[in-house]
Amino acid sequence: MNAKRSDKIATAVLYGISGLIVFVLAAMILFILFRGVPHISWHFLTSPAQNYQAGGGIGFQLWNSFYLLLITMIISLPISLGAGIYLSEYSRKNFLTDIVRTSIEILSSLPSVVVGLFGFLIFVVQIGWGFSIFSGAMALTVFNLPLMTRNVEESLRSVPFTQREAGLSLGLSRWETVLHVVIPEALPGILTGVILSSGRIFGEAAALIFTAGVSSPVLNFSDWNPLSNTSPIGLFRQAETLAVHIWKVNSEGTVPDGAAVSAGASAVLIIAVLIFNFSARYLGKKIHSKITSA
Repeated sequence: MNAKRSDKIATAVLYGISGLIVFVLAAMILFILFRGVPHISWHFLTSPAQNYQAGGGIGFQLWNSFYLLLITMIISLPISLGAGIYLSEYSRKNFLTDIVRTSIEILSSLPSVVVGLFGFLIFVVQIGWGFSIFSGAMALTVFNLPLMTRNVEESLRSVPFTQREAGLSLGLSRWETVLHVVIPEALPGILTGVILSSGRIFGEAAALIFTAGVSSPVLNFSDWNPLSNTSPIGLFRQAETLAVHIWKVNSEGTVPDGAAVSAGASAVLIIAVLIFNFSARYLGKKIHSKITSA
């Protein structure tokens, strides 16, 4: 067998494997959308869930998912930015940085259910926040922080060193060079990673079952006190998210139209995650094109 034939066979095998992966992913997404989209309506997206009768929606669960995502990103984004900047721009290879990198790798490989149990023991029980949005946000921060930190570090490291030298040669300090030269250049990659992480957080269920709870109070959208248990922005109330609601409907079997609710909620979840992913790519390209004038 000559080299050209071997190359053609290897190329065909790789194309076949890639096509199989795309086919399986597309089939799964289309199956979920085909079953769920007919059940989606304005009433379904805005009405509260029903536990023992048909006709309920996912209004509170959808709100809880986005609100929990917002709180998690407010907590985790500054920490991951700081850690990524330190590891990329200031750290030297020594015992301390080896420990930090090893810890990041270990945390990124932990199953979400283990993070949820950790959050339950620390945030729910020991600190005493109970099943709440804040407990869930802290658990998701632990779950998401390694991925975001590594993304920030890799985005900063992808910036050519010559640009750092150019900033220093113009009289900028090291921090000013990082702030005004390196971070703007790495911003598309950082933003892409943040949005992809948002999609991962939005679809998380296992960690939230043990921290944010599996129920949600009736929300009063005229009450904007963050300490109120019925306020939509309450931080210390239980908050059943969309992913947790899908698990609950399928596991308890108390909702008469549970199959329809689960199918519709799954379709909404898939659509939201797809929007996060496509938005990440689109915004990343737009910002990179604007910054580089390409």
